[in-house]
Amino acid sequence: MSSRNLVVAFGGVSPEHEVSVLTAMQVIASLEEASYNIIPLYVSKSGRWLTGEPLLEMENYQDLDELKKQATPCTFSHDELGKPILLETEKKGFFSSPKRYSIYALIPAFHGSEGENGAFQGVCEMYSIPYAGSGVLASSMGMDKIKAKDICRAHDIPVVQGFDFFESEWVKDQQSILQLADQLGYPVILKPVNLGSSIGVSRAEHEDELIKAVETAFRYDENLMVEKAVSPLIEINCSVLGTVHDLQTSVCERPLGQDETLSFEDKYQSQNGSQKGMASADREIPADISDELTHKIQSLSEQVFKLFRASGIARLDFLINSDTEELYFNEINTIPGSFSFYLWEESGMNMRELMLKLIDIATDQHQKKVGRIRSYNTNLLNEKAVKGIKGLKGTQKKSSDE
Repeated sequence: MSSRNLVVAFGGVSPEHEVSVLTAMQVIASLEEASYNIIPLYVSKSGRWLTGEPLLEMENYQDLDELKKQATPCTFSHDELGKPILLETEKKGFFSSPKRYSIYALIPAFHGSEGENGAFQGVCEMYSIPYAGSGVLASSMGMDKIKAKDICRAHDIPVVQGFDFFESEWVKDQQSILQLADQLGYPVILKPVNLGSSIGVSRAEHEDELIKAVETAFRYDENLMVEKAVSPLIEINCSVLGTVHDLQTSVCERPLGQDETLSFEDKYQSQNGSQKGMASADREIPADISDELTHKIQSLSEQVFKLFRASGIARLDFLINSDTEELYFNEINTIPGSFSFYLWEESGMNMRELMLKLIDIATDQHQKKVGRIRSYNTNLLNEKAVKGIKGLKGTQKKSSDE
């Protein structure tokens, strides 16, 4: 077995938990013949970190309670040389010691919340673990749809008119928010700011529908956004692979749904199968749009990727008025469902090759980072120990004497 341990991290405390599991299983299956020892890191819905071979089999996820009993708690740590390891924190026998695995690289396969918003990436940074995909900055900005659009708007990238509000504002002054929606003009689209997979997304034709949609969406996020609906609408997606210094774009796709606004069911429970993640969705590849529009979307995708300082792979989603071909940036997905491998197949790259490319990017980026000076030799603490702390104690003593 290879000594190069590749950790695949997935699950998480997120409404997109199951989608993350599907993506992770696709990653694991694609790398079965690769020269890596795959170590699963499953974050349960309650936030427990678990590892173990039972987590590698898709059928075991039919009973999550039983699966958690079979898995082993784990955490990140360092070995005696300071290198990052995945440490099992539970002994299997009286005379056994917890297993530990050195980490060659890690692939985050989370969707939504703490796994995709930069929080988990920050943990990897703290432990100096090479990880695939975007860093903390791009991940956090990409997850917040409002801030993402603010940044694009500031750089003259077209976005749909809209506004956002928090639950506390809705409770305090619902009427003012409804007036803003009325000024936009119905129909409008309501979305949770920090979620993906179309969870909590609704189209409202009038005020009563919007009120109902708001109450539902607050179950998932305290921050919601309302946007003017683009109609007649087509959605076009494009994937970008690489770094800000060396990148390439995929062909464009047009996801197909029952309505103008794609639902969770359209994306993950289409007739093509429910165990293939985003790969099961009905779509048109390449999208049947003009060459001019295709090039414009690919160019904007590169621009946003660089603007956010993204890395690895991302999927850029755009909204288009099919009558006028007016184009609007919708969102950037820094960990796209199924890693958008189906878009790269059109360029002759299968999922295994795509994953190997992501690992190479991750390790290369990590080497460049750790190759820099990361500490600064100084006698500051010695000086403070002699002067600062004693002086502070003296000051405290003097104050108490007074």
